[in-house]
Amino acid sequence: MTGEFALREHTADVAVEATGESMGAVFAAVADGLAAAQCDDVPPTGGTRFPVEREAEDLDGLLYDYLGRLIYERDVRGVLPVDNDVTITRLVDDSDADVDGVDDSDPGGMDAGDTAHEEARYRLAASARGVDLADVDAREVKAVTFSQMVVEERDDEWYAYVVFDV
Repeated sequence: MTGEFALREHTADVAVEATGESMGAVFAAVADGLAAAQCDDVPPTGGTRFPVEREAEDLDGLLYDYLGRLIYERDVRGVLPVDNDVTITRLVDDSDADVDGVDDSDPGGMDAGDTAHEEARYRLAASARGVDLADVDAREVKAVTFSQMVVEERDDEWYAYVVFDV
């Protein structure tokens, strides 16, 4: 599953606009956009993969938390997280539904109007390749913001827009 991103100018900040075939693909594309906002030339090899796991009540919160964790990992590990891979699972009534799999239908035949659907939680399991900051010329992105954040499904693909504080 693939995703694409584009960097967008945003006053004194930088924004990433991304699309993907699934929620996981669009989250990975935004994370790759975060890396591109920090570094023009990422080495194609090197570095060690590390895991990232997060949970949230909604997709905006999940994306915010995930990107914030990548910024934290950059600061703590001294690496630029690149080549991001993400899987998102929706958790409903103690049963998991893999939303990045072939069958994105609601478990138990729920539709958008069901109360249980509104109480869904999401789990993210991801990994990134950490390129040592000493090996790249990286700019600092301070934080992810909720300002103008969008995560939604549009015409059979997922769309996200995220503004970063630089």
